[in-house]
This record gives sequence, C-alpha cells and structure tokens, in this order.
Amino acid sequence: MIVIILSTILFLVFTVLGSFHFYWLFGGVWGLEKVIPTKSNELKNISIPKFATLLVGLVLILFGLIYLIKSGLVIFPVSNWIINYAYWFIPSIFMLRAIGEFKYVGFFKKIKNTKFAKADSTIFSPLCLGIAITGILIQLM
Repeated sequence: MIVIILSTILFLVFTVLGSFHFYWLFGGVWGLEKVIPTKSNELKNISIPKFATLLVGLVLILFGLIYLIKSGLVIFPVSNWIINYAYWFIPSIFMLRAIGEFKYVGFFKKIKNTKFAKADSTIFSPLCLGIAITGILIQLM
C-alpha cells in the first residue's frame, strides 16, 4: 500500500514538473527568472532552446508514467530489466541533481545570491533530494 501511495505521489510530482516545462515551451514566463542558473540576477539575452524544454518535459512525464506503472494503477507490459534499471536510474539522476555541479546548481553550489540560487536552495534541490529518497524507498520495499 505504501508503494502505491509513494509511486502516485511521484507520478503527480513529475506530471506537475513536466507541465511547467510545457507551459514554458508554449511561451509562459511565470517563474522563468527563478529556474535559469545565472551568474547575476540579469536574464538579458538568455534563451532556452525549445527542443531542450520539450525534451525535459517529455522525460519528466515519462518518469511519472514509470512510477504510475510501479503503483499498479496502470498495467503496461514492459520488460522487467528495463523497469528495474529505471527505478534505480531515476533516483540516481535526482540525487546527483541535488548534490549539484558545485558552481550554479545543488546543495554545494558556489554562486548563492541569485534568484535561481535562492530558489534552488529552498525548493529545487530539496525537491530533487525528496524525489531521490522516495524513489529509493519505493525500490527497496
């Protein structure tokens, strides 16, 4: 029962995150100043490639669907080895994202005074850590 609940929560989280990317893909601007890593608070001449935004949105939705399959609420025939790798791969990605690349992103970043850095410290990195821990817990249960 706990696996169903946690998997459903991850499905919802990934669906919301993917939806934000589709919102930005189609021209939305809400929150953009807080989601782009920069050296300063200026967003002049920064453009996000549409293909990258689409790709990230699709991958996040796919991750959500993988956890929906794990919950058992949706039955989709997928090879066991693919699913087992996915259930370790996804938390690993988000654990690495939470740790960061030591300059702009993650708990150990050096640049800490931009809008992105503050949002990363309070929302994005803790969310990534929570996703990673939840994914690991689901896999171990």
